[in-house]
Amino acid sequence: MITTQRTLSESSQSPRSPSAQPFLSVTVTDPVKLGNGVQAYISYRVITKVTNLPQYQGPEMIVIRRYSDFVWLRDRLCEKHKGIFIPPLPEKSAVEKFRFTAEFIEMRCQALDIFINRIASHPELQQSEDLRILLQEEEETMERARSVELGIFKKKPSDLMQIFKDVQSKVSDVVLGKDKPVEESNPEYEKLKHYIFELEDQLAEAQKQAFRLVKRHREMGQSLLDFGKAVKLLGACEGNSLGKAFSELGSKSEVLSLKLQEEAHNLLMNFEESLKDYVRAVQSIKVTMADRANAFKQQCELAESMKLKEINLDKLILMRSEKVGEAEIEYKELKAASEEATRRFETIVRLMSEEMARFQEQKTADMSIALQLFTKGQVKLANDIVNAWRSLLPDLEACPYSRTKQEKSTLYKL
Repeated sequence: MITTQRTLSESSQSPRSPSAQPFLSVTVTDPVKLGNGVQAYISYRVITKVTNLPQYQGPEMIVIRRYSDFVWLRDRLCEKHKGIFIPPLPEKSAVEKFRFTAEFIEMRCQALDIFINRIASHPELQQSEDLRILLQEEEETMERARSVELGIFKKKPSDLMQIFKDVQSKVSDVVLGKDKPVEESNPEYEKLKHYIFELEDQLAEAQKQAFRLVKRHREMGQSLLDFGKAVKLLGACEGNSLGKAFSELGSKSEVLSLKLQEEAHNLLMNFEESLKDYVRAVQSIKVTMADRANAFKQQCELAESMKLKEINLDKLILMRSEKVGEAEIEYKELKAASEEATRRFETIVRLMSEEMARFQEQKTADMSIALQLFTKGQVKLANDIVNAWRSLLPDLEACPYSRTKQEKSTLYKL
């Protein structure tokens, strides 16, 4: 399972210590299929342990949640915390028949565990009341919370579908500055945008090739299994020392088939899924970049409107117009809105800077672990293959079949 940084070290800080930093330790486990047909879904046991946050009660809290509960939490956080990179959720299976396979359920459970722990370890998101509801409240309270509409979620389903389509088609244009005429001119930010889009491309390509590697391991494992069965049948047909050698070869092939299938699964869970997770994480960053672009655009538009309103107010004052009072009120309201837009944009800029530093640090840690697991797995598989074939040599050499001295010399060198 992919390792995540969940909590501060318990040995260095007591949960009850006044100086201890806030922390949560959460585990998503025990997926269970409930319901039948189209109404079927997977529930998860969410266990929260070891926390010093005052809003949580008791040493351990256990609740049952489903995927839609995690979607609710992410939607709430995205709406309330502009500028923060909200961790990504695993996508839904596009193919119905894969929804309840053991492997898909395991991947979903692992991804949800990573998702919730990234939120729980975030210095601001961990204080969220919505997170507390998901981790602590009874299922009935959770259902009532999900029914509360927020922001864009007040719209009808048909409106929501159009919103999501518009966001999907426009996010890249907004972030890349194609949404003219207002765009942020900042060399450092332009450099960051270029890095994010390049990172997304390279992560997607690496994940694609990792998928091919997993597939290759599985195909090789299946081929060895089929080969092993065939040569064992051939050995049974021979029934002598040569038959025994074929039987041993078949047995080793079947054992190695299991080794390859096991390593394919480890590659999927610890390497390919880690890359896929960061492809999704980059998508979350791009959404924040779109929020920043929109905030900047709104700030500029309000600032321009305020200038025009100020010019109009000055004219009315010179003309001693009776509309001066009304114009002054409109100007003050517009100025307040402009200042709020500026603060909102500056907040997003500040948070993005902090979030990028956190993202880079977490990416380095996660990718280092994934690479270590990948390398160790490949080394172990290679050693298993060498040892399995080498162990056959003594029995094969004992077989009474003729060979030349040159053949013997070549064989012994192995």
